Amino acid sequence: MSLKKIVVLFSGEGKNLHNIIDKLHGTVCEVSCAITNKADAPGLQGLPIKGEVLEHTKFSSREEYDKELVKLIKSYEPDLVVLAGFMRILTPVFTKNIKSINLHPSLLPKYKGGNAIEESYKSGDKECGISVHWVSEELDGGEVIEQQSFLRAENETIESFYKKIKELEYELLPKTISKILYEL
Repeated sequence: MSLKKIVVLFSGEGKNLHNIIDKLHGTVCEVSCAITNKADAPGLQGLPIKGEVLEHTKFSSREEYDKELVKLIKSYEPDLVVLAGFMRILTPVFTKNIKSINLHPSLLPKYKGGNAIEESYKSGDKECGISVHWVSEELDGGEVIEQQSFLRAENETIESFYKKIKELEYELLPKTISKILYEL
């Protein structure tokens, strides 16, 4: 039986991307490609799979970019697309054509958008965490698939808070991908 295929989208360091490759590639799934919107994304370094760059700055609109992104993704025929630190607001051109999940560093529906870690930290909430959700037309508004949380320490620093978020991400995202692919 052949492995299910995924494509991972990322914008920066690619730590979650590399974690997915380390934990799942070749056993649970085939990571067919990693696509970034930034040519200088550090996550491209040492990538053991195919990497593609599709720079959003080369397009005149979000829709135009998303149209090319959809075309590129579909060329790999993935069973699932995983957004792992892909820092783009997606249009219906993408959301209506690609089955995808997103990793978000807060307990949705709280703290949507790109500053979720800082907002969650500053909130003073006792329980904080992360979410994996289906991508929809609403920013960080798709149905939540899984969440994992931790209790804030009394003298929590932003550094220790960030570290806890990342540790949860490295654990929950691969588990959620495995679960979804098993159910497909």
